[in-house]
Amino acid sequence: MIVVVSGLPRSGTSLMMQMLAAGGLPVHSDGERKSDSDNPKGYFEWERIKQLPKDPSLIAETEGKVVKVISQLVLSLPPDHEYRVIFMQRPLPEVLKSQDEMLRRRGNADSNTHTSAIEEAFQRHLIDVNKWLAGKPNVQVSRVHYHRVLREPKAVAEEIAAFLQVPLDIEAMVRQVDTSLYRNRMK
Repeated sequence: MIVVVSGLPRSGTSLMMQMLAAGGLPVHSDGERKSDSDNPKGYFEWERIKQLPKDPSLIAETEGKVVKVISQLVLSLPPDHEYRVIFMQRPLPEVLKSQDEMLRRRGNADSNTHTSAIEEAFQRHLIDVNKWLAGKPNVQVSRVHYHRVLREPKAVAEEIAAFLQVPLDIEAMVRQVDTSLYRNRMK
């Protein structure tokens, strides 16, 4: 079994990876993307996962581990593995605000970008991803709401342990939730 943490960028995937690592699951990441002000506790990414559409067989390296796979790439997961997907969900306006703030800090912000068009594209993308996930017999999905992780970290951690059917250190998972890092709120 491969545990996949997925979702749109800035939806809480890094937080979930932190929780699972603290809970005791082995994480498949390379540490290439260093922590920064946007993710001070780290990203937990594996750079090679970007090659998944061209080389689906590389996912075999993550067997028995947890790996982050952004939602755009999850559609390339090959059918010859069993997957437990933890799909992070966060309101699209917050995702867009968080992305905009991150790009602004990096000097990559495009003031001409129309967020309504991006939001519509993300909505269409999420519909496609959810249809794909629902149609795969080798994929089980747990949808986790970012705000619920912040409000009820222990309950979410317990539900994740039950979903994965593995013993996890629930208290260690809960300690990873730092509500002071919830900065891009929609009023």
